[in-house]
Amino acid sequence: MSRLDLWRQRTEWPLIGVAVIFLVAYGLPIAVPGLPRWADVLCGTLMTAVWFVFAADYLVRLLLADDTWQFVRRYWLDLVVVVLPLLRPLRLLLLVKVLQRFSRTGVQRLRGRVVTYATGGTALLILTSALAITDTERGAPGATIESLSDGFWWAITTMTTVGYGDQFPVTTAGRFIAAGLMVGGIALLGVVTATLASWMVQTVEEAAEDEATATRAQVNDLAAEVRALRAELARARDTEPAEAGGAR
Repeated sequence: MSRLDLWRQRTEWPLIGVAVIFLVAYGLPIAVPGLPRWADVLCGTLMTAVWFVFAADYLVRLLLADDTWQFVRRYWLDLVVVVLPLLRPLRLLLLVKVLQRFSRTGVQRLRGRVVTYATGGTALLILTSALAITDTERGAPGATIESLSDGFWWAITTMTTVGYGDQFPVTTAGRFIAAGLMVGGIALLGVVTATLASWMVQTVEEAAEDEATATRAQVNDLAAEVRALRAELARARDTEPAEAGGAR
């Protein structure tokens, strides 16, 4: 195992825990607008500390990589996640690391990874979109999204392409968030649909294989019985002449 793989293995769960701390620190002031000043400062400090942790993790992995440029090209999303959250509306990109690492932890089969990405990605996209849109829209002139519950309702209706239109973004940043949710939601819905269809096809194929196996087993049993009956008939024919000769 290389030093890079060893570092990843050792930092999987600690970084997931750090990202969860970031999510709480980001979401708490949005969910509870009337937080005391000290709590708001503490949440901001925790978010900054988490960003430094992820930036340090990226730098360590970059130094441990055998080929620096290949590492940058292969893990470009990691670089984006570290650089872009310097802007407040994009801080939630750090949570992409949670999905990346959780999908690799304890899941070996490809189907399991796809299910993890689809399930975790859907929940994370709805949560982060609701937080981001509420943080951006609350207090804006003419805003229709003023609370976290409004944000969740908007995120769910937008992601499922229902779009009732009762809540909608009015700010430029909110519209960018909406565009990201639309693109990501369609992609995730496609993954969910494809995964479900693949599972159904596999289930039908397995049932057909089981039925075919059972039918072959029945045919083999019937053939064995026919062979046994033929053997009995052959022995009966052999014994009849001998019995007839003894009678004479």
